[in-house]
Amino acid sequence: MKFSVLTLGCKVNAYESEFMKETLIANGYIHSEDYKDSDIVILNTCSVTNNADIKSKKLLRRIKRENPFSILVVCGCSVQNNFEEYKNLGADILIGNRQKSKIVPLINDFISSKTPYYFIEKNRQLNFESMQVDKFMSHTRAFIKIQDGCDNFCSYCIIPFVRGSIRSKDFDEVIKEATILSENGHYEIVLTGIHTGSYKSNDKDLTALIHELSKIETIKLIRISSIEITELNDKFLLELKNNEKIANHLHIPLQAGSDEILKLMNRKYDLKFYEEKIKTIRKIRPNISITTDVIVGFPSETDELFIKSYEFCQKINFAKIHVFPYSVRTGTKASLMDGHQTESCKKMRSEKLVSLSRQLETAYALNFIDKNVEIIIEEVFENYSIGHSSNYLVIRIDERLEKNNIYSIKIVKVENDAIKGVVNK
Repeated sequence: MKFSVLTLGCKVNAYESEFMKETLIANGYIHSEDYKDSDIVILNTCSVTNNADIKSKKLLRRIKRENPFSILVVCGCSVQNNFEEYKNLGADILIGNRQKSKIVPLINDFISSKTPYYFIEKNRQLNFESMQVDKFMSHTRAFIKIQDGCDNFCSYCIIPFVRGSIRSKDFDEVIKEATILSENGHYEIVLTGIHTGSYKSNDKDLTALIHELSKIETIKLIRISSIEITELNDKFLLELKNNEKIANHLHIPLQAGSDEILKLMNRKYDLKFYEEKIKTIRKIRPNISITTDVIVGFPSETDELFIKSYEFCQKINFAKIHVFPYSVRTGTKASLMDGHQTESCKKMRSEKLVSLSRQLETAYALNFIDKNVEIIIEEVFENYSIGHSSNYLVIRIDERLEKNNIYSIKIVKVENDAIKGVVNK
C-alpha cells in the first residue's frame, strides 16, 4: 500500500514525520509524494497560531475531498488543541501528540478491523516518546529531536498545553542516532526540540551533548534549531568559543523589544540582559549570524512600544528577524488581557519589521563579499546549485555540483536578496 505524509509546523514535526515515513517503509509500505494517489495519508498538524490551526483543518478537508477513499491519519498539535472538533472531521486515526511512534501497528489494526481509533493524552507529565531516524529522505541536513515539551508558559503560547512538560531523549540514544545519520551521509546535524536548551539526560546538559557529538568524525557541523537567551550560560559560551563544529549561527528568540511587553509575555529576561549576552557572544565569534523571532501587535503594545521594539532590533543588528503578528490562543493568559490590537495594526507593524529584516539580511551578507565559506549543497538544478553556509547564508553557485558534498565557496555578489558564490578551485 502507498502512503504519503504532509507536515505543517516546526522541525520537531518534521523529525516525527520523517520517523513515520522511515518506519512505514521498513514495514513494507511504499512512500509516495502524491497524497491524491495514496492509500494512506498522514497529516501532521500545527497549532502555534490561529492560522496554523486553520491551515491544518483546511488541508484535512482538501485531502478528504481529493482522496475520499484513503485511510486518513491526523496527528500533531492542532489535534491535541482541538480534539473534539477534529473528531467530527472524518479522520480514521486521530492521535494528537502521543503514539506517533506506534504508527505502524495503528495503521495495521485499522486495516484489519476498519474501526476508527481516537486517542488523546491530556496529562502534562509524560515520558519522552523515543524515535530514531537513520536517514532523512528529503533533507541533506538531519534533525534529531532531543527534547519535547515546555514549562515556560509564555502568556501568548499554547505549546506547553499541547506538548506537555519538558523531557529529554536519552544521552546515549542521541549519540547513537547522530552517528548513524552522519555515517549515512548527513554531515550537518540539527538538534531540535520544543525547548531545546532545557535538554538534560543522565546528568548531562545540552553543552555536554554538543561536546560529545563533536567527537564523531563524520559530523562536520552541529546546529541548534533555537535556544533561549537565558540558556546561553558560561559553560555553553566556552564550548562555542572552542568547538569549531558548532555552526556559526544561533537563533535566539527575542519576542519583543520593550521591557513592558516582555513582562506581559512572561519572558524570563529584560532588554539589558539580552543585549549584554549578545555582546558577549559577538566577542567570542564576531561574524556569527544571530537570528530571532519577534511578535508584533501583542496586547497593550502601543505605537511607542512598537517603535522601541523596532529600534532595539536595529540596535542588536540581527541577521534576520522572523516576524509574527500576535495570534490569540484560547486558554492562554494573553487571550484574557486588555488592549488587543486590530488586524490592520498588526499587519502594518509586521510589514515594517519585515522590511527592516530584509535590510539587515542584506547588510549582514555584504560583510562576506570576497570571503570564503564552506557550504553543503542541498539542491541541484540543471545549471546551478544551492546550499547553506555555517552562518546560514543561502548561496547560489552557477554550476552543477554534487548534492550533499561540502565545497569551499567564495562569495562574489549580493543583490536582490540573492547571494552568489563561486567554487574555490
